[in-house]
Amino acid sequence: MPIITSKYKPSIIFRNGYISTIYPNILRKVKGVSQKRERVELDDGDFIDLDWSYALIQNSKKIAVIVHGLEGNGQRQYMLGLTKYLNDNEWDSVSINLRNCSGEINRLYKSYNAGVSEDLDQIIHHILTKYTYTDISICGFSLGGNIVLKYLGEDRSLPIEIKSAVAISAPCDLYDSLSEINKPKNYIYQQRFIRHLKKKLYERQIDFPDILSKSDIKNCTSIQDIDNLYTSRAHGYKDAIDYYSKCSSKQFLKNIQKPTLILNAKNDSFLGNLCYPFEEAKNNSNVFLEIPNHGGHVGFYLPNKIYYNEKRTLEFFEKPS
Repeated sequence: MPIITSKYKPSIIFRNGYISTIYPNILRKVKGVSQKRERVELDDGDFIDLDWSYALIQNSKKIAVIVHGLEGNGQRQYMLGLTKYLNDNEWDSVSINLRNCSGEINRLYKSYNAGVSEDLDQIIHHILTKYTYTDISICGFSLGGNIVLKYLGEDRSLPIEIKSAVAISAPCDLYDSLSEINKPKNYIYQQRFIRHLKKKLYERQIDFPDILSKSDIKNCTSIQDIDNLYTSRAHGYKDAIDYYSKCSSKQFLKNIQKPTLILNAKNDSFLGNLCYPFEEAKNNSNVFLEIPNHGGHVGFYLPNKIYYNEKRTLEFFEKPS
């Protein structure tokens, strides 16, 4: 499918990628979203918490499944912004809080990573078993976008109810994305991620002292150190590089059979060149690649409280193209 020409043209100040990235996280406040939590028991004895929000019309048959990014949750402003806009346009929505991201430590040693498509699969089947939705569309932000793309392109039979998907600011090549995050321009972001990830590891160490030591956690000075120590081993990979290689969604894009939009801004400081899958989009009629010049990482600010990525997601859900 040819690359889509983007219509996103923000005001001058929001053409700066750093401002686009920072502003929604610090100053955006989405109001008017009501969430109802449901705990789903997983096959391996763990749990995932879902945050449901409903359209004003009753008994909507359309549901949007939304997956957050690294160290996110269902209450992040980008999650609430999309939820509100979808609810206002007759879509129910459910935000998945990945394991260990809902405010309560999960039961097992493993938690979540950029490739936990099996958890997304269980949630989709839970929704289809318990509820009566006929149209399911999926949206993933950042790490969640990688999960969604991997899920769609893996060797599995997808439910016919899944109609479309959108991945926003998706690190399609995980190592390439990490290499960008490690650059001096992203030092503040990198340190923030490390601080949050280590905090959760210290919490996990209390429950699993024989597997994880405080000194090992303390010695982690990078995201890759954390992925070598915990993320890879806890989820069955040899090391961080093995995890990045096997979980990067780029390799799965050629197999996607549902209409899927990838919205990655050109000035996203977290994405390297390999995270823009031009060839994969050109060779698969189901993959639509839109690369606005601006937007930063999960930015896409517009002045009317509805961001461009939210408008674009609904537009694609309603008419995939």
